[in-house]
Amino acid sequence: MSEEQKLLQIRNQIDAIDQQIHQLLNQRAEAAQQVAHIKLEADPNAVFYRPEREAQVLRNVMERNTGPLADDTVARLFREIMSACLALEKPLNVAYLGPQGTFSQAAALKQFGHAVQMHAVNTINDVFNKVESGAADYGVVPVENSTEGVVNHTLDMFISSSLYISGEVSIRINQNLMSKATSVKDINKVYSHKQSLAQCRGWLDKSVGKDVERIEVSSNAEAARLASEDVNAAAIAGENAAVLYNLTILHSNIEDESGNTTRFLVVGNQEIPPSGQDKTSIMLATNNEAGGLYSMLSPLADHKVSMTKIESRPSRRGLWDYVFFIDVLGHKDDENVSKAFAELKQKASLFKVLGSYPVAVM
Repeated sequence: MSEEQKLLQIRNQIDAIDQQIHQLLNQRAEAAQQVAHIKLEADPNAVFYRPEREAQVLRNVMERNTGPLADDTVARLFREIMSACLALEKPLNVAYLGPQGTFSQAAALKQFGHAVQMHAVNTINDVFNKVESGAADYGVVPVENSTEGVVNHTLDMFISSSLYISGEVSIRINQNLMSKATSVKDINKVYSHKQSLAQCRGWLDKSVGKDVERIEVSSNAEAARLASEDVNAAAIAGENAAVLYNLTILHSNIEDESGNTTRFLVVGNQEIPPSGQDKTSIMLATNNEAGGLYSMLSPLADHKVSMTKIESRPSRRGLWDYVFFIDVLGHKDDENVSKAFAELKQKASLFKVLGSYPVAVM
């Protein structure tokens, strides 16, 4: 058998497999439509997006994967399948911190897939308002970066917001210097979000120079837009922004820390049932007394609840009064977590469950 005949045989095999995949995809879509029909008969206002169910599906996909496709690759494929099937039931409206080309948009697409209706808004406050008003089903906001720490504005929004955390997304952040200019020597200013400027501070000092003006803007995508209007300006942003605004990437991966990652939160109006591998975020305050925080947190240790994060923010209720944001492993309905929270509520001057949600799958 000749080489061309061998290739033709394999191509015919691929075509047959593709046909089978296509038939199975349509069968899955029909099953999703049946689910929608049953739900709507029972409740005209039924909720179709089930993050705990999607997390379980993706975990199963990765556990049974035998290659040669990587686990995260297979998970992304199934995310898009679920996204397309969900759109047949009811298209989701998702608000994110815009404009187009931001890492928040990338996080929203990673969480919901491309078959949702995306709405870019100008501020974190706008994301919360869109969801609270019902103009969006869910919102995606940044909450912390592995290099520069928490996004304070996001934490502050939870002090007064009625929204729940519905999920979390982690995005590996690769920063790029982009411009209309052809050389770094021609650049006299650099636009970017303050977090990105901080993440690339060392590289900028060494490669661009301390004398070049650094201008903070609302987002990296906005930085790219401004750079597209000035041949002597540059922006720090992701690759998508370079495509959107027709900029040339002069240097790639300029972040100072190679493991630079940003965590995003998904906010919505519904509480999420357990998925089997969950995280819960709470907000609390304690009386200003010696050992107050230690005493208040003791129920977590007593009930073997693992605390993964703690941050403090001014409460806005009084001078030097603080609230604490805490993440723990487990769902609020888990027996040990529920018992710990009951004791915490008795000890704290303020206690609020911000949401239980699946641990990020990919």
